[in-house]
Amino acid sequence: MITLAVDCMGGDAGIRVTLPACKKFLDSHPDAHLLMVGQPEALQSFQHERATIVPASEVVTMDDPVEVALRKKKDSSMRVAISQVKSGAALAAVSAGNTGALMAIARYVLKTLEGIDRPAIATQLPHAKGGATTVLDLGANVDCSAEHLLQFAVMGSALVSALENKENPTVGLLNIGEEAIKGSEVIKRAGELLRTAGQSGYLNFYGNVEGNDIFKGTVDIVTCDGFVGNVALKASEGVASMISNGLKQEFKRNLLTKIAAVIAYPVLARLMKRVDHRRYNGAALLGLRGLVFKSHGSADAVAYEHALRRAYDAARNDLLGRVQTKIQTAAPLLMSADSNAAAKTVTSPT
Repeated sequence: MITLAVDCMGGDAGIRVTLPACKKFLDSHPDAHLLMVGQPEALQSFQHERATIVPASEVVTMDDPVEVALRKKKDSSMRVAISQVKSGAALAAVSAGNTGALMAIARYVLKTLEGIDRPAIATQLPHAKGGATTVLDLGANVDCSAEHLLQFAVMGSALVSALENKENPTVGLLNIGEEAIKGSEVIKRAGELLRTAGQSGYLNFYGNVEGNDIFKGTVDIVTCDGFVGNVALKASEGVASMISNGLKQEFKRNLLTKIAAVIAYPVLARLMKRVDHRRYNGAALLGLRGLVFKSHGSADAVAYEHALRRAYDAARNDLLGRVQTKIQTAAPLLMSADSNAAAKTVTSPT
């Protein structure tokens, strides 16, 4: 039985989205059990033989400062859900709540894995080949060192290996050009570290990639800082929404376009499904001593169910164990990179 802890109160809509999504998820996953975390009076209407209500008296709102969520709301549904992972009652936690609060609480409760300085947010973006590119970081770390980007690549490689059964996924470093001489000093240094990792067999490093490579499917994983990754994520969602809305509008126009739409519907339906960002909802918070997945705050029930599916797949395929193994295997390289970075920051006495 795969047990997940669900922050039922988090997100823009709370139980209006989480409860229908949980019901549909349980109906399609007979080996799953959900710990429904939230205010009991709000959850009492949810009845399922494989669901257990776990009470939490407080809710982290979408505009709560991190300090309030972390220090003052110690019995929030978000924190209690993550604590279920800490105690071993659940294999993973899922929340659509405040991203900053979720990362802070998860890091405080679960701690980071040895060898990882900062957790990263990773998710998939659909590409032209029909699959998806895993991108990290997507907003947890705005300012990153070269060493952090190396750590992200290692964790992303473990994620794709676990969830897509790719033993040696390709890794690209997001840059303004493919040439090694391009980019900031941090990016050029990250490129050096990743090339060393590739030559040593720790990673399958492809090289530098550009923004359009994410959507071409050039590599399996793209590593970048959180600022750039978040911009890419929001831009892709905007384009997907524009395409979907544009197709729907065409269906409503004159008789000729309606006839054409009917004829082309099978093709258009497949296209709309491919670009539907709801199918890729559920970002993994990597680098923690437990599995936590972040759903979009504005997710509907369809999208939230996909986040539950992602967490379920991660738990079933032992993502945490694979990340730990990957980090341990790459430990000599990670330690060497950290040592070199520390040496560069030492200022010699004058």
